[in-house]
Amino acid sequence: MNEIITATKIRGIMQSQSLNNIHRISSRQTSAIPGIILTENLGKSVITSDGMLHILSSINLIIKSGESIAIIGESGSGKSTLISLLAGLDTPTMGSIRLNGKCLTSMNEDGRAGLRNELIGFVFQSFQLLPGLTALENVMLPLELRGDKHAKTLATELLARVNLSHRLDHTPQKLSGGEQQRVALARAFVTRPAILFADEPTGNLDSKTGATIINLLFDLNLENHTTLILVTHDQALAARCQRTIKLDAGHMVTD
Repeated sequence: MNEIITATKIRGIMQSQSLNNIHRISSRQTSAIPGIILTENLGKSVITSDGMLHILSSINLIIKSGESIAIIGESGSGKSTLISLLAGLDTPTMGSIRLNGKCLTSMNEDGRAGLRNELIGFVFQSFQLLPGLTALENVMLPLELRGDKHAKTLATELLARVNLSHRLDHTPQKLSGGEQQRVALARAFVTRPAILFADEPTGNLDSKTGATIINLLFDLNLENHTTLILVTHDQALAARCQRTIKLDAGHMVTD
């Protein structure tokens, strides 16, 4: 009699194949592939007054260089935690993350900060602009931290690309929400990062301004060949991406 393959066994086979794929890619020279991300059994748990809370469990991902990925799910499903881990802004309690062949999870904070500066751009829902700096100075800052002598020229050019040449000397409090988000986009792209993370990039914007930001985001992504990873509740934004990853209670349910 032929063996009956249960749904549980099929899932086990698929998970095994996924892990084997990760091992095969990890064994190659992935450091030569800019923007590639690999995770293996990635998890995040915290201790609460009610016991252990598992925010993420067994996340196995292969994100190829240049891909655009939307991470979706209900509030509390672990979306923001996942991109914080992938960007090295937080540390997992289990599993591993590799960026461009480098093991992010084996690095200390200084090492992770250096890798972020080298590879990563980040767009926050709340913009995270420095209030005491002008639009131009906010965009120049990542380049100045690298010691780039052309920081002002490059920042000016990118602010022109997002139609803010007339607002270079304005501080964030003198800018509208849409203008602040365009400054944040320019700052994220000015270093030409291999990987760009965006956490609800249109969440604080009206629909018209949000559509403008989405178009700019994908235009700049295409021009710079950046790996783009978005957290969003916006179905129109998710539909623009090549792949969608859905989280449910910390588990990846679709990819």
